[in-house]
Amino acid sequence: MGKFLKRFELKFNKDVLKRTVQRCREKGILIPTFKQMKNPGHIPQNVLNKLSKLGLWDVDPLNLFRINWHNDIKTGLFGKVNYVEFPRELTGVKARIIGLTGKFFPTGAHKVGAAFGCLVPKLVTGQWPSTGNYCRGGAYDCALLASPAIAILPKEMSKERFEWLRKIGTSEIFATPGCESNVKEIYDKCWELVKTRRNEIVIFNQFAEFGNPTWHYHVTAGAVEELYKSLRKEKNRLSAWVSATGSAGTIGAGDYLKKISSDCRIIASEALQCPTLLSCGFGGHRIEGIGDKHIPWVHNVRNTDLVTAIDDENCMRLLRLFNESEGKELLKEAGISQELVESLSLLGISSISNMLSALKTAKFFEFNENDMVFLPLTDSAEMYGSRLEELNLHLGSYSRLAALVDWERYLLAEGTQNMRELTYYDRKQLHNFKYFTWVEQQGKTVEEINELWDPEFWEEAFSQADIWDSYIEEFNAQTKVLETI
Repeated sequence: MGKFLKRFELKFNKDVLKRTVQRCREKGILIPTFKQMKNPGHIPQNVLNKLSKLGLWDVDPLNLFRINWHNDIKTGLFGKVNYVEFPRELTGVKARIIGLTGKFFPTGAHKVGAAFGCLVPKLVTGQWPSTGNYCRGGAYDCALLASPAIAILPKEMSKERFEWLRKIGTSEIFATPGCESNVKEIYDKCWELVKTRRNEIVIFNQFAEFGNPTWHYHVTAGAVEELYKSLRKEKNRLSAWVSATGSAGTIGAGDYLKKISSDCRIIASEALQCPTLLSCGFGGHRIEGIGDKHIPWVHNVRNTDLVTAIDDENCMRLLRLFNESEGKELLKEAGISQELVESLSLLGISSISNMLSALKTAKFFEFNENDMVFLPLTDSAEMYGSRLEELNLHLGSYSRLAALVDWERYLLAEGTQNMRELTYYDRKQLHNFKYFTWVEQQGKTVEEINELWDPEFWEEAFSQADIWDSYIEEFNAQTKVLETI
């Protein structure tokens, strides 16, 4: 047994587990394994037959099997990894920039996967009494699992997010003060709920749950590896994985990618208006979905190579360029293919931020056509229609001249400013920064924070997926749902 495995050991509550098995049997809930989410080829044929008749966003338990990067919206089943490649004609850089598309996950965002990674290990061991909090992804997973959900998110998030949560049937929605960067206010609300409803709820703090990066280490990194092998040319190399830090789930895919490619650098992206990693700074910003003002507990900072800080104004301008008719026409006239231009709506605000960080990375390291840079396109512009309306009210209707300025100034002219290549001691500094949030405020210990600096800790953390899969398989055997499908 590894020296840290006790930190991850899940204890079984047999009484709750018995009731959970019975409930899932009655509701027809079959739980997919991490292995099946990484490679849908392992999904049983009778499940595939039923899935082919379901819509991608239907609230049906079988859609748990669609929590992966391979959803084929044409066939209703699975195919190759969904992606968009951004050519030099659009970006101005020689490197190959490739984004994995989150739009085709259930809910339209890949965060539903990380929520699964946090929820399910507790469900199949009897540690999930009734409700969970992981906002959008957790709300959807809870809906599929027939469990009430509580969502907590800043009140300044887009109205589409709140409308979606109400539509999915979220039991309670709490709007905490501030914008995307006001994470502590969410923590405070969680602690309030723990104190007042101790025996009724389970709090899933995405910034501290190892199921979050573990899901990405296996499923997202597996998709990148598959895509890299299918797209690479003779001299291509996997040179970088770029991700907003956020709750430090998606960036965890880089830990695996470093293993398969010695060239791979892990790039942490954040908002310039809240440069936590860049300069231990703080502030509010408009890049929704990335969180900041602290270092997440589950961020393996020791493995991070470079920090990029993106001005939120750049993201908002490019949101217009990619989605307004004048912007699309300009790009087409400039020689960008119609297929790619139409695909640009697959980028939400944080996806645009990731893309800009990829461009900055390519310029910083002077990458050429042999370098492949991968990034997640977390969600699409679909969730930000109200933001486009606000921009039109503030800046006026979008014109061809505005489109030209936005492309030239906010994309092609993006440079290597506001970047920080991390030395060993830079990484240690950022790791130590965790102390002020997690030990002083959130109940962690000095012993625990010291463990996070040990590379063996992360090896053992990510190895839990195989153990969880065995629990899932045993749980499914008890419910016998597979036999009835």
